[in-house]
Amino acid sequence: MDVAIPDGIDPDVLAETIATEKAYSQELQRGGEWAHIWRCVGEYSNISIFDVADNDRLHEILWGLPLFKWMTCEVTALATHPSDIALLAPSAG
Repeated sequence: MDVAIPDGIDPDVLAETIATEKAYSQELQRGGEWAHIWRCVGEYSNISIFDVADNDRLHEILWGLPLFKWMTCEVTALATHPSDIALLAPSAG
């Protein structure tokens, strides 16, 4: 996700939008749908991993981001790899 905030945005509106975005993303993280988020150093960008039921849910989440109107997002669908050693771990219990 790359964010490009246009010039001339009211600083108070921007601050409120960023605070709302943070709260929204943290709620999704606590709920497990936003599994990981990493900052891209030196950019107003991040790389995130979502664990959602389907593409429709991801679309809903992205469109719900308060900063979405100023974002460019690239989505790459991921699937479990059969060589992942985590798949070989015995289940708990």
